[in-house]
Amino acid sequence: MASPRTVTIVALSVALGLFFVFMGTIKLTPRLSKDAYSEMKRAYKSYVRALPLLKKMGVTSIALRKSIGTLEVICGIIMTVVPGRPKDVANFFLLLLVLVVLFFHQLVGDPLKRYAHALVFGILLTCRLLIARQPEEQLIERKASSRGGEGQAAPHKKVKVKVS
Repeated sequence: MASPRTVTIVALSVALGLFFVFMGTIKLTPRLSKDAYSEMKRAYKSYVRALPLLKKMGVTSIALRKSIGTLEVICGIIMTVVPGRPKDVANFFLLLLVLVVLFFHQLVGDPLKRYAHALVFGILLTCRLLIARQPEEQLIERKASSRGGEGQAAPHKKVKVKVS
């Protein structure tokens, strides 16, 4: 039977991966939802207007939207399908992307309801990354100590605390 840690990582990976594939696809094409696609176009125009540095670098709202959408789709597919370390790398890139998007929303003064999903998925990406990167030794040590001393658990020490 799979450990609860493994089930959690797989469930979060698949759910987050599919979400980002969906959101990236909405940024790239109107086939899924014409209204959402139009809203994305409008939002990215406001992001580029709010950051004059992007205009000076020659970054258009179309290029920004398509590059972010493409990155979301690629990382989402990796999170959903590819096993092993690439999931953690994709997770990290998506987390950075969420932070950039949150920055954009704050920059243009969007209300919380416009970017609440980004906050939630940023927290989920952080949780998945922390669980996945937890060292195996800690997991083995916790299992050994929870079984009541089976294996080589760390010895228990009495600690005296002086209260003044």
